[in-house]
Amino acid sequence: MAPQDIRVTVWSADPLTLAGALSHLRHEPGIELVESSSGDSAARSGAAAVAVVLTQQFDEATVSQVRKLVREPAWRVVLVTDRLREPELLAVLECGVRAILWRTEATPARLVRVIRVAARGESQLPAELLGQLISHVGRTQRAAAYGPSLALQAIGLATREIDVLKLLAEGLDTREIAEKLAYSERTIKNVLYGLTTRLQLRNRVHAVAYALREGYI
Repeated sequence: MAPQDIRVTVWSADPLTLAGALSHLRHEPGIELVESSSGDSAARSGAAAVAVVLTQQFDEATVSQVRKLVREPAWRVVLVTDRLREPELLAVLECGVRAILWRTEATPARLVRVIRVAARGESQLPAELLGQLISHVGRTQRAAAYGPSLALQAIGLATREIDVLKLLAEGLDTREIAEKLAYSERTIKNVLYGLTTRLQLRNRVHAVAYALREGYI
């Protein structure tokens, strides 16, 4: 296995779905298919380890499998599913799922792209799910009698942070944002880390949702 390879495990309760995904990924350059039990060795070797969970809906079997995977820090979970209701979306994100892809959009090329996003430690959601998340955050803030929201507004965002979030909202990854803004990838990562830490945001998706809700982008 080359140092840049991504170790990938795939889970589905449906044998045909599982076989199809494995067939697509088996000969993909830069990806090595492994069993989930090898997550410890992936972590020790420094290799990125991504678990792809394929399901029609977020049922009890899927919940159990996702929880099992996210308990092992080596695995960064990508969920491929038909649909998610808002409560399920919140549960998925709270579990630590890194990226979500609709099954109807899960072409081999797109699945590989999302796997690479998760391997970099980044997040990706379909646009409609991001909208649900934004709505939920807005309702939560209004229910908090404006106190937390006003406190966050007083902190404000720097111009560079807004520029980064705008490009992040357009679906660009760290490398593409760095190229657009003529910064290093390390600088972009530091900007996002500082932003999420200062505003106590959970991840990049939450940061984009905050910026949209507050009118920065």
